[in-house]
Amino acid sequence: MPLKLANVKKPDNTPDIRVIIPAFNEQNAVGMVIDEIPSDWVSEVIVVDNGSFDDTFTKAQKHGATALRENKRGYGQACLKGMAHIAQSPTQPEIVVFLDGDHSDYPEQLPELVQPILEGEADMVIGSRALGTKQKGSMTPQQVFGNWLATGLIKWLYGKKYTDLGPFRAIRYDSLLAIDMKDTNYGWTVEMQLKAARLKMKTMEVPVNYRQRIGVSKVSGTVKGTIMAGYKIILTIFKYL
Repeated sequence: MPLKLANVKKPDNTPDIRVIIPAFNEQNAVGMVIDEIPSDWVSEVIVVDNGSFDDTFTKAQKHGATALRENKRGYGQACLKGMAHIAQSPTQPEIVVFLDGDHSDYPEQLPELVQPILEGEADMVIGSRALGTKQKGSMTPQQVFGNWLATGLIKWLYGKKYTDLGPFRAIRYDSLLAIDMKDTNYGWTVEMQLKAARLKMKTMEVPVNYRQRIGVSKVSGTVKGTIMAGYKIILTIFKYL
């Protein structure tokens, strides 16, 4: 699938942008993800190895990322580890980007994702797969239905329209701190979007393309993962009413 990139001009004074990539058994994909991130746009790529059995940690290091270990399993747990690393850094960034390590997203679209924040139009930007172009088979029917149901509930209960709970997203660092993220697993993305809505933050969606991931999904690739993720997402939506 050819990727059409928007013409996003790099700012003269590039802000401090950090990328957090949670990864579990992604040795075959994580290096490509790191390499495809526009290096002149970011100051640090942080890969959090979430208890992998393979060489994810070593591959991340070899491709120039800051590699961390978080053996307590959970997507949100890994993201929180990356945030803790940023908090302990000598300086804090202006923008944090979250990106999956399975090569299903297009890291080259990072400039498109952060542009509304740089222009002062948004505090948080969600990369919407629903608005972009999806490679055939990249999202399972249960993923498509789950997104439709979750975003419909959010609109009904919170009055905020989203089209996706996509993992590829950018947020101002001060906004991320204000949201005070807590979820340690499947509810991570929806928690961020719900709390942003409750805090009246300026949020936008931009179209992002999506392709078949490398390897088998730990969530949608299993019946148990699909059920657990769906249950947690719905539970989180009602939790913050």
